[in-house]
Amino acid sequence: MSGAAFFRHGKKIVAIGRNYAEHIKELNNALPKEPFFFLKPTTSYVASGGNVEIPRGIIAHHEVELGLVIGKTGRNISQADAESYIGGYTLACDMTARNLQEEVKKKGLPWSAAKGFDTFTPIGNFIAKELVYDPHKLSLLLEINGETKQNGSTADMIFKIPRLIEHISSIMTLEEGDLVLTGTPSGVGPVNLGDNVECQLVDLSSGKELSKLIFQAVERQGGYQFKS
Repeated sequence: MSGAAFFRHGKKIVAIGRNYAEHIKELNNALPKEPFFFLKPTTSYVASGGNVEIPRGIIAHHEVELGLVIGKTGRNISQADAESYIGGYTLACDMTARNLQEEVKKKGLPWSAAKGFDTFTPIGNFIAKELVYDPHKLSLLLEINGETKQNGSTADMIFKIPRLIEHISSIMTLEEGDLVLTGTPSGVGPVNLGDNVECQLVDLSSGKELSKLIFQAVERQGGYQFKS
């Protein structure tokens, strides 16, 4: 599978939750004792330059994240071997239907719908592994209509990338082309209809921009409608 082919052929998106302390605080969540994750469907992908479709009644929140593209299939991967399973990286935004998520959390129900709407994973270009000197020294930036909303560093991850790969693969096989979203820094908030969103991934060591992701929020025509 070529580097960028994960966008078309990857089988799953594994999204790590609560991996930045300040983000945990802003949502009043508990600090996890081990990595915590949920799944998103690959039908939620939308390429940079596309539209995120927000269903009627949904309050959609942005969560900018570093993504790991799995380069080869593995199970029970040790932290020592984890890097060899990374094929490359990408920049992503994990869109969340926040009001729907809060509703189902109160009832103890799964989050799949809140995270899984079509177009709810805007994705940037594939970044070859050799272009990233240290994935824990990257800047994640998100702006809405030119105003900075998220500005964090991957250095602040609670669970580092080898631990994430070890944990996920101890539960389910990671396959070539899968995407692992590594969590979001603080500053999450709403994306409103008509908003223009721009995300950047920058190498803090060199100051080089590794990726840019842009999208616009539009209203979804038809389909689900949230009613509280």
